Amino acid sequence: MSEVAARPSGRLRLGVNIDHVATVRNARGGPTPDPLRAALLAEAAGADGITAHLREDRRHITDADIEALMVGISLPLNLEMAATLEMRAIALRHRPRAVCIVPEKREERTTEGGLEVARDENALADFILPLREAGCRVSMFIAADRRQIEASYRIGAPVIELHTGAYCDADIAGDIATRDAELARLVEMAGFARALGLEVHAGHGLTFDSVGPVAAIPDLMELNIGHFLIGEAIFVGLEAAIRRMRAEMDTARAVAVG
Repeated sequence: MSEVAARPSGRLRLGVNIDHVATVRNARGGPTPDPLRAALLAEAAGADGITAHLREDRRHITDADIEALMVGISLPLNLEMAATLEMRAIALRHRPRAVCIVPEKREERTTEGGLEVARDENALADFILPLREAGCRVSMFIAADRRQIEASYRIGAPVIELHTGAYCDADIAGDIATRDAELARLVEMAGFARALGLEVHAGHGLTFDSVGPVAAIPDLMELNIGHFLIGEAIFVGLEAAIRRMRAEMDTARAVAVG
């Protein structure tokens, strides 16, 4: 991975996270709404992949959902998971196209911050090796931080996903100075990672209002977006929400490249 990766050209990929379809289903305990149906609608609306986070406590996506998605969708599945032996065994059994290693705490509402790859470098290198050997595209969900990027490169992860939460939180709060500083950091670190030969993705908290500047970052190849799209679907429908997000991304990328 020492060669500089080619700068992405053409369409920026959109991965749609369907976790919170399962959150709504589980609030009632019945079979609906069905995450698989949401995944199929996402495909029809222009998504390039489906993301699902199988948490240790199974608070939204369940093992049965992963089984159904592996059989029922034609898009690549990106399985988000903590670095535990249980989750690795599940991933090795299903062999999804992509596996994204994320930090996970029982008490958090959602994924807070990025993975500490630099601190746990040796353990994570050993952890991801069987996944890579099984043909899964392994990514590390990290902050836009040079140390974490370098550590991800050293352990052999071919992909990183940059956490966009701080940028999005500042945008919502109207803190323009912090928002712009966070965006500049994302731009710089995406370029740094690409120079190492890593494929660069991003996600967390993106909305119609905040996605454009991130989609315009020339070194990104994929965005993963979920909670906002599922929430917006309540008002306009899932397909319409995804189509608009797809259009916002395409417009921003078209302006950025030329």
